Amino acid sequence: MMRGDLRGALRVTKALADAQRIRILMMLERGEFCVCQIVEVLGLAPSTVSKHLSILAAADLVVSRKDGRWAYYRRPDSDPSAGPRAPLDWLNRTLQDDPQIRADRKKLAAVVARRPEELCRKQRMMA
Repeated sequence: MMRGDLRGALRVTKALADAQRIRILMMLERGEFCVCQIVEVLGLAPSTVSKHLSILAAADLVVSRKDGRWAYYRRPDSDPSAGPRAPLDWLNRTLQDDPQIRADRKKLAAVVARRPEELCRKQRMMA
């Protein structure tokens, strides 16, 4: 997002105006995760999580990479040109002790102990 870009600012504020997207951003504070891992923590349909991730990506709040069949997401690098840092820093400070965020972190710890392939296979079977 360029400084002074109204459309970019609107994309960021839209992205931050949803609890599920904020939960995703707080998860990604811990590192890079496969979509299936994010789905498992949130308990939402993969298509819903993908839509949330696309909104976050449009706002430059997350970046993705493909590895075969798997899509991985993370927050942008600390380089200021890599994305809007101020909103992410504010979320970190504001939500560190939030009960939902703490619960998500606990669930995420259990989820990352499983292989993404296993999670994706389970999610496909349930769909």
